[in-house]
Amino acid sequence: MLTLHTAPLLRTAPGGPPSEAAAVAVRADRIVAVGPVVQLSQEYAGARVRRWPGTLGPGRVHDAPLPPAPTPRERIHALLRLGVTAVLAEYVVEPMLRAAVDRSDLLVLDASVPPTLAPGGRADLAVFAHDGTCLVTVLAGRLVHRRA
Repeated sequence: MLTLHTAPLLRTAPGGPPSEAAAVAVRADRIVAVGPVVQLSQEYAGARVRRWPGTLGPGRVHDAPLPPAPTPRERIHALLRLGVTAVLAEYVVEPMLRAAVDRSDLLVLDASVPPTLAPGGRADLAVFAHDGTCLVTVLAGRLVHRRA
């Protein structure tokens, strides 16, 4: 099934200029297309559409120790609430934490690389409110966090 994630603003890279009324088409764990809502809505007429408020863009890379929490799963959830979709390998060496990261589908990177939204890329994205808080986190095409 194909899903169109849409928002009033879209950034395809951190700090990049925003586009208005844009969408990201996602099938399984991959980005199929990025572009104007009108164009992608016509091209993928049968797609499920998720309309999000705020700015849609790539998820964040967490390049510091993971936040403390009682369990590894809760440490991962704390990251998802921040819009994090990737962590650095050096911070997930504990076996139980690494297992939790692997189960969550968080991307593990050897070095911090600026995330982007591009066709063919892994569907890791987030939606941020105007104040910078994370509203939605999507990992490998799966909705894993949505602020109530």
